[in-house]
Amino acid sequence: MMIKTNAEAKFAKTATNRTVPKGMGYKNILGLGLLLVLGSCTTLSKQDKTEGMPLEKLSLTDSIKPGGNSWVVNEVKDNRHIISDKGIRDWNDKNTIIRTYFKTDLAGQLNLGLNLKVSDGTSKLRVSLDGTTKEIQVSNQDFETVDVGVFKLATPGYHYVELQGMEKSANNFADVNEVLIGGQAANGKLTYVKEDFYWGRRGPSVHLSYTTPENTDILWFYNEITVPEKEDVIGSYYMANGFGEGYFGMQVNSETERRILFSVWSPFETQDPKSIPEEYRIILLGKGKGVTTGEFGNEGSGGQSYKVFNWKAGNTYKFLLKGEPSVNNSTDYTAYFYDVESKKWNLIASFRRPHTSTYLKRPHSFLENFRTEVGHISRMGEYTNQWIMDTKGQWHELTKAKFTADATARKGSREDYSGGAIGNKFFMKNCGFFNEMTTIDTFHERTANGVPPVIDFSLLEKPVQ
Repeated sequence: MMIKTNAEAKFAKTATNRTVPKGMGYKNILGLGLLLVLGSCTTLSKQDKTEGMPLEKLSLTDSIKPGGNSWVVNEVKDNRHIISDKGIRDWNDKNTIIRTYFKTDLAGQLNLGLNLKVSDGTSKLRVSLDGTTKEIQVSNQDFETVDVGVFKLATPGYHYVELQGMEKSANNFADVNEVLIGGQAANGKLTYVKEDFYWGRRGPSVHLSYTTPENTDILWFYNEITVPEKEDVIGSYYMANGFGEGYFGMQVNSETERRILFSVWSPFETQDPKSIPEEYRIILLGKGKGVTTGEFGNEGSGGQSYKVFNWKAGNTYKFLLKGEPSVNNSTDYTAYFYDVESKKWNLIASFRRPHTSTYLKRPHSFLENFRTEVGHISRMGEYTNQWIMDTKGQWHELTKAKFTADATARKGSREDYSGGAIGNKFFMKNCGFFNEMTTIDTFHERTANGVPPVIDFSLLEKPVQ
């Protein structure tokens, strides 16, 4: 059966109802009809192009790999088996929502395509970008680039392509290797993770390095942290008292567990703590009640201690660290945590670091995400009331800090990081693909509080092995 185009059907209907002028032969009528059909078809082709149904393939100039840029956003645990370095796999639940993030510095038209395949049968997918949704049907069983369509980006900044399965005749909706973009909005600078997918998925870590008085030996370092409500995201480490040889702060480890963590690096550089020679090992001098101690690796190696403690968002917690030279060219580091509910300083641990003889150096704080599956969720911490005490017993308030970020930020893989000062507080924020970005290596100053901590050092628990 021959199917007529809209233009042919319209002509046929018109020709049937038209009165033929006198003197016009049958051949002339056919010629006129052919002319009308050809003219109508040309108009239709132009109309197709203007309505976003181009006859030619879309121009797609950049490939975004899901392994470093995509997340299952409605079920965090699914990230472990659906998103990998290979791309999107094992996608079989129509409730699964997958977002792929990228940043543009231009607005305008954006072409979108997907390099994908279906294992068998046909899949219908919903693809959304900046409030516009298109539906595509795919059945290719080898990896091919499929045009999704043309979208409009109203503003520059971070955007995401959202995928959701609608219908399928096979087990999986699709395997996706690449999200491809091109067009006007892609002609400028594009930001997305191109390498080091593990670190890219963790997101940028940010730091505040506090300015201290010159020629001052620091014996004690005091700091406070408040994590605002709903900013206590799983995988976050709000590090309060960092120093040249270690760090001390609080973490969200899971839905049910939170920790106070204190670690000291070994002077022997290795990722494997078991390979540290005996003379370079961190020595435990003592620990507090309920504190677990051991070794750590993979990000340097050394001695680690933690206390499982259900700290709460909205509360302000206090951290106190001591560092002083000790016997045989070593340094002793001792950490205390103040529980606002029990109103008591708790000893976390005390470690001796060999081949080191120093007071506290480089007091700083940082905020990091250590879980790749939540790198798409933002988190923020407020760092307040920083003080140091020198070896003469004099307190000094720290009101100025330098904001820095890690290699993921510095090489431009991700730009969702910020920090600085608001009133009498410093703050840091990272992950989540927000657009407010603080320039790296800038200095920020908070308002001074002017009231040093009141601590009876004689009441602090002494470390005993």
